[in-house]
Amino acid sequence: MGTQGLAASLSVLLVVTFGVYWWKYHTFNVGLHRLVIFGASASKPSHDIDGKDQNLLIVGNDDRSTASDAELKELSTARDGGSLNTDTMMVVHIPANGVKATLISLPRDSYVAIKGYGMGKLNSAYPDAYTAAGGSATAKRTAGAALLVDTIQKLTGLTVDSFVQVDLLGFYRISKAIDGVRVNMCAAVQESNSGINLHKGVQTIQGKQALAFVRQRYDLPNGDLDRVQRQRYFLTAAFRALVSAGTLLNPIKLQHLLTAVQSSISIDERLNPTDLAAQMQNLSADNIVGQTIPTDGFGTTDDGQSIVKVSPAEVKTFINRLIGTVDSKLGSAPTVAPSLVTVDVKNAGGADGAATQNADVLRQQGFMIGSTQTAASPSTSTVIQYAEGMQGQAKTLAAYVPGATLQKVSALAHVTLVLGADQLSAKAKATPPTQTASSSSAGSAPKAKPIDSGCIN
Repeated sequence: MGTQGLAASLSVLLVVTFGVYWWKYHTFNVGLHRLVIFGASASKPSHDIDGKDQNLLIVGNDDRSTASDAELKELSTARDGGSLNTDTMMVVHIPANGVKATLISLPRDSYVAIKGYGMGKLNSAYPDAYTAAGGSATAKRTAGAALLVDTIQKLTGLTVDSFVQVDLLGFYRISKAIDGVRVNMCAAVQESNSGINLHKGVQTIQGKQALAFVRQRYDLPNGDLDRVQRQRYFLTAAFRALVSAGTLLNPIKLQHLLTAVQSSISIDERLNPTDLAAQMQNLSADNIVGQTIPTDGFGTTDDGQSIVKVSPAEVKTFINRLIGTVDSKLGSAPTVAPSLVTVDVKNAGGADGAATQNADVLRQQGFMIGSTQTAASPSTSTVIQYAEGMQGQAKTLAAYVPGATLQKVSALAHVTLVLGADQLSAKAKATPPTQTASSSSAGSAPKAKPIDSGCIN
């Protein structure tokens, strides 16, 4: 064959190959189940703290409606034995340049404010709205997703840009499509509720054991807090397997993967998976980091539910540090005379008269008091909130409330002291300001090892 004939043949091959891949992705996009949750009436924070960065909310529940009889048999479960509770919740933060991803885990038992339902476990937001909504199953899923997004945005301060819901079979099917995920167990583990049975050391898991790995909750030292670490570990290891095994360049493996994903997920109306993949094309598994939001220990509600206590203010400060949106102006801002600072005082800790008592102490030190009131929602920690331009005023107030966390918010009339359940209070004598998570010298999170390095419990 001559040079021209060879070139023509290669050109035809490239065109055909490109057409095959284009058709696979096109068919994949068209066939995805979508939920319209970001319409005009959708709630969102008044200020997008990370601009063009993307926040992808991934949730998983025990929905088994898409399972085949063979899959149910292998998993030793029934089609109607699932749950609407979103027991996996994770925000994937992707910067605009796509070179890094941060996995932010949200424990399912986090006790938070849920619009229309008061305080409740985070994993109850979705089923609460799902059950209350009328119409089709899609309409119910949309209502559940919308309320969960709203709840997580208020907890973290992040704007959720995209939503992905994975059902029970997602981990099972995807792990099979990529020929398994490599894990390194710190110790052998066998537990009957999840069905996990893994030996100590390195092994490749898929199907039933992959699902058990991310679902196990009992017999772990820290229960759900350990489980969310496993989920971050699994997703990172799965990504490493995906990009290193040539799956994306193998038409047969790619088809299996796309089928597994398409059959197991629902996404919002505006997410384009191919655009997301393009944004993340330079991402490596070594640049995936992750942490769990800060918690204040475990507790029990009045009706006997076990909960994880969280402070929205602490969570927001943690998020700002983790994604690098720390207030750079706070550290260098000069303090001012107390007489130049007007303070609103809110009682979010439950102690009777706390707002009035603290306002009296601050007034005696020369501060101007704007208002005293009960906060709309409780807080476990004491926080000084301030808006842009109030950095010096916030630092001045912090000297009289040692231990309080400083938090920048989008808009406030006055610097606001939110008194939490930690019972911190205003003092009659100023103390040197302590290092806070919001100060500029705190910096961003240190360089972390890959999530899937080392062993996992």
